[in-house]
Amino acid sequence: MGVAIRRAGEGDRADVVRLLDAALVHDPVSSWVFPGEEHRLRTHRALMGAFLDIALDEGYVDITEDGAAAALWWSVPAGPHEDGGDGGDAAGAEDGPVLLRRAVDPDNERVELIGRLTESIHPADRAHEYLHLIAVHPDRQGEGLGTALVTAVLERCDRDGLHAYLEASNARSRDLYARLGFTFMGTTLDLPDGPPMWPMWREPQRTGAADR
Repeated sequence: MGVAIRRAGEGDRADVVRLLDAALVHDPVSSWVFPGEEHRLRTHRALMGAFLDIALDEGYVDITEDGAAAALWWSVPAGPHEDGGDGGDAAGAEDGPVLLRRAVDPDNERVELIGRLTESIHPADRAHEYLHLIAVHPDRQGEGLGTALVTAVLERCDRDGLHAYLEASNARSRDLYARLGFTFMGTTLDLPDGPPMWPMWREPQRTGAADR
């Protein structure tokens, strides 16, 4: 039985923010951005909401029909990126992370730094689909929902000859993405006094009759 997937809209915002918060609040990268647990529990949802708003405005968000999993994507053109890393702002690449920090947690420099660091390693030579965030509700993990969300986009990438890119935030997700055809790009992004992130790239794949 397949997983029903649809495109999320503004009407889904509250539900998706709650999902992102529940699924990612204890992720290694989230824990680095907000090292104090009490503060993280209060503030993490605001960061997830900011990322979601950017995706709704500038990218796209896929969600399972039952609301248990969601993925935030951007279609990134080739050439220099002007969005400040994780979405950014029309004011330009230099201002995007600053504005994000100001909106979410002004005294926390790591909110700004994570955007600058991920932007610094983001491939710029080829257009690609960028998986920024993916979340599966803690009660529904292990059911293949995240794989279904990613696979739906990768199938389109294969049809249209598009590349895909992401940064895996833990070893488990890195290994899952490898099974979906992503390849580690060779150098981790080591967050200062924090965990590594694995930049991963996927070439469009041909199967079946396309290979003959």
